[in-house]
Amino acid sequence: MTQNPQLKSIVVRLAGDSGDGIQLMGSQFAVSTALSGRDFATFPDYPAEIRAPAGTTFGVSAYQINLGDDPITTPGDSPDVLVAFNPAALKVSLPMLHPGTLIIVNNDGFSARNLAKAGYETSPLDDDSLSEYSVVVADIGRLNLEAVAEFGLSKSDGGQCKNFWALGLLFWMFDRSLDSAIGWLDRRLKDAPSMRDANVAALRAGHAYGETSELSAVAKVRVGQAQLKPGRYRSITGSEAMALGIAAAGELADRQVLFCSYPITPSSPLLHRLAKLGEHGVGTFQAEDEIAAIGAAIGASYGGMIGATSSSGPGIALKTEALGLAVSAELPLLVVNWQRGGPSTGLPTKTEQSDLYQAIYGRNGDTPIPVLAAASAGDCFDTAIEATRIALRHMTPVILLADGYLSNAAEPWRIPELSDYAPIDSHAVDAGDGSDPQRLAFARDASSHGRPWVTPGMPDLVHRIGGLEKDLASGHISYDPDNHQAMTDLRRRKLESVADFIPDQTMEFGDDSGDIVLVGWGSTRGPLYQAARRTGTSFIHIRYLNPLPKNLGTLLSRFRSVVVAEMNDGQLSTVLRDKLGLQPTPLTKVTGQPFLISELMNAIEQERSKP
Repeated sequence: MTQNPQLKSIVVRLAGDSGDGIQLMGSQFAVSTALSGRDFATFPDYPAEIRAPAGTTFGVSAYQINLGDDPITTPGDSPDVLVAFNPAALKVSLPMLHPGTLIIVNNDGFSARNLAKAGYETSPLDDDSLSEYSVVVADIGRLNLEAVAEFGLSKSDGGQCKNFWALGLLFWMFDRSLDSAIGWLDRRLKDAPSMRDANVAALRAGHAYGETSELSAVAKVRVGQAQLKPGRYRSITGSEAMALGIAAAGELADRQVLFCSYPITPSSPLLHRLAKLGEHGVGTFQAEDEIAAIGAAIGASYGGMIGATSSSGPGIALKTEALGLAVSAELPLLVVNWQRGGPSTGLPTKTEQSDLYQAIYGRNGDTPIPVLAAASAGDCFDTAIEATRIALRHMTPVILLADGYLSNAAEPWRIPELSDYAPIDSHAVDAGDGSDPQRLAFARDASSHGRPWVTPGMPDLVHRIGGLEKDLASGHISYDPDNHQAMTDLRRRKLESVADFIPDQTMEFGDDSGDIVLVGWGSTRGPLYQAARRTGTSFIHIRYLNPLPKNLGTLLSRFRSVVVAEMNDGQLSTVLRDKLGLQPTPLTKVTGQPFLISELMNAIEQERSKP
């Protein structure tokens, strides 16, 4: 057997129809990668339709994973290995490939009908169009059906096992144990033993195919182990980490959590995850619409629980009036926005960062709300805790921005100790002399401007609350012009006071002064970090977007050029001009796909060449 050289990293892309089980295959490969001790980052990419037309290019579902021993922060620019289940998957993926890429093709999927659907006049397997790649052609469909024949499944049911056949081949290529996948099948299909056993047989058959087909000189892959910080690790997606972070925030605040949501892509997985955490003090409520969801969450906060809700841009738009109610009533509320391509229904399954304007500015009246953004799947845990801490300290709604990429992307995550996090304090009620409960309910803290969290069941603190403008001191309804000015000033100062509690902005990479600084926020952190490291460019990544860290303006002013990279049409650039008076250079992308490291490096070099 030929021993292939050990690689620092390798990018694998799986692609097929949305009914081929590509996402399941990819997630199981990610789990095995985590168990093998490699660093990794994933990118699930699938169509918006529940079942897109089979065999078409716009119906292709793909899963990309970058794994290795080097710090991995992106799913990779260009695949080194492609598994293509049909012609459409091959056609969509070819522009991403580099010469020498290993392509494993399901020969059974290249029928005349499928070739025509994908726009091929002749099969690329029969001409020289793939000559610059290493191509392995396998009859995956036929070999899979042979492997599962003994279990008495229909041809349709048996064909559903082909993703595990291909997974077995990948496990052989990467020298992985089959145990994690078999364990998952035992748990998931325990009530369908024939289907469970058939999938296990397909997995073993794919592995055996690699052993017996003399593919090792072409396809055997060796990747070094990552030097990860000691600790217990697991594979985690952004939605999983966000759910655990919200539950942890409840533990740290010693408060129960009620999460109220309405299903919408890509927000729904958070509801699904939190629904499983009831034993950790988390309640969930699937509302009939977006407005009911945020209304129920505000009610939970009024009742003394941590109210939380989630949606994507269209749903956040519907929640806007209720957000104003929470600001007016001075109640804590966590609002998670999983951004997607817009406007309107837009691109439900494609990622974007185009809701920053909406988060900072998008309400009637002067209604300031703190805004944070998570940088990676694992960072969703910490950012959920921090957002909750701000909400309870300042008695205000907080918007936490994530996106569709983070919701589904996975990475290795070091499981933290909750004791490493400071408790979350909420405004305890000062009973005072009990002479005026209405005024006690609005006796705000001098530093955070948060009012006491008075809840039903406190008979000595009965008070009026609502969305009408209220008197600054008493909380009674007031139409006085000077009072409205005072309340507007208070709401502005409350937001500004958040900056007194958050850390100063630090450099993510490089010197704190010089020629060019690359600036980003949210899920762009991974590719921006790699581009900065490879080009020797200073890099700042912003978590706190409203208000901005106090020292950010001074830090950015030390550079000749501020390049702001984001997956929208330049929204953070506008915010920096508005808040700091800067004139940044926008670097934008709105294709529904994350930044490539190569395109960022090219943009940096172009900016560096300017006089």
